[in-house]
Amino acid sequence: MTLLPFKFSLLRQINPWVIALLILIASIGFLMLYSAANGSVHPWAIKQILRFSVGIILMLGIALIDTRSWMSFAYPLYFISLVLLIGVDVMGFLGKGAIRWIDLYIIQLQPSELMKIALILALARYFHKRSIEEIHQAQTLLVPLALTLIPTLLAMRQPDLGTAIILILSGATLFFTAGVQWWKFGLIGGGVLAAIPIMWNLLYDYQKKRILTFLNPENDVTNAGYHITQSKIALGSGGITGKGFLQGTQSHLNFLPEKQTDFIFTMFSEEFGLLGGIFLLSLYAILLFYGFHVAMTSRNSFGRFVAIGITTTVFLYVFINMAMVMGMLPVVGIPLPLISYGGTALLTLLIGQGLIFSVAIHHDMRFGRNL
Repeated sequence: MTLLPFKFSLLRQINPWVIALLILIASIGFLMLYSAANGSVHPWAIKQILRFSVGIILMLGIALIDTRSWMSFAYPLYFISLVLLIGVDVMGFLGKGAIRWIDLYIIQLQPSELMKIALILALARYFHKRSIEEIHQAQTLLVPLALTLIPTLLAMRQPDLGTAIILILSGATLFFTAGVQWWKFGLIGGGVLAAIPIMWNLLYDYQKKRILTFLNPENDVTNAGYHITQSKIALGSGGITGKGFLQGTQSHLNFLPEKQTDFIFTMFSEEFGLLGGIFLLSLYAILLFYGFHVAMTSRNSFGRFVAIGITTTVFLYVFINMAMVMGMLPVVGIPLPLISYGGTALLTLLIGQGLIFSVAIHHDMRFGRNL
C-alpha cells in the first residue's frame, strides 16, 4: 500500500476556526483551574496549559498523516492499548480509590483513555472492510463485540464504570452506523436488562452507593449524597448571570468536592450562571457539529466511522459530566472535555480531534474494502 507523504503544506487545509474554538474552550478551563486554586496558576492551571500546548502540536501532526495510514495502524494501536490496559494490574498505582494509571514519570498514563480512541479505530477498520450483507450476518459481529467487550470488562475491573459506559456506547454507535439491524440491539438490550441482578452483585459497594444516592440523594446528605447535594446548591446559587469570576462561595469555601475535575462545570456555573453555561454548551455544540459534518462529507467509510465515533465520544463526555453534576445521572467520574484537569484525558481528546482533522483533509480520498 502506497501512503501519501507527510506534508506540512496540508496545514493550510486545517480549519483555523475549529482550532480557535478548541483554544477558547481550553482557555475557559485554564481560568476555572486558576479559580479553583483561589487565584493561582499552581498547581493545576500551569500544568494544564503545558499539556494543552503539547497536545495541540500532537493534534496537528496527527492531522497531517494519511487516513489510510491510520487504518493500517488501527489494530496495532488497539493491541498496544489493550496490553497497557492489562498492564495496569501489574504496574498500575492506586489513585482516588482505583488502579487506573501507569506512572511513566513524565506523565501518569491512563490506558483506558487511549483505548477509547483505539477501539474506534479498530471498529472503523473492521466495519470498513465488510459489506452491508456481511454486517447483517450474526457471526460477522462476534469479532467487533469481542473488541468492545474485552476492554470494557478490563475497565470495570479497575474499577472505572465511566470509561466502561463510554466504550459500550461509542461502540454501539459504530455498530448502528455500520448498519446493524435494530432487532439485534433490542436482543442485546433485553439480555442486559435480564442480567441487571447479576451486574448489580458484581458492582463495588461504592458504585452501588452512588446509584442509590442518585435515586435519593437527600437520604444521606452528609455522606454519600454530599457531593451531588453541594453541586446542586452551587448550580442554583449561580442564578442567571453568576456570582462573578473568583466569587463562587461553594467552591472557594471548599464545600464543593473535586472542583478541578469532575465538578468543574458546577464551579463554572456558580461563577458565570445560566448564561455562562449556555455559552459553554454552544461552544461544544459547534465542535460536535463540525465533527459530524466531517463524517458526512467523507467519501470513505473508514473516515466516516472514525469521525462519528470520536464526535460521539466527545458528546458522551459532555452529556454525562453535565448530567452527573446536575443530579440527572449517578456520579461516575467523567471529565468535562478541555475544561477538567487531567493529562491523559486532555491529550486523548486532542488526538481524537487530530484524527477528525485528518479525515477532513483527506475527505475526497476513496479506497475499497481490500486496501
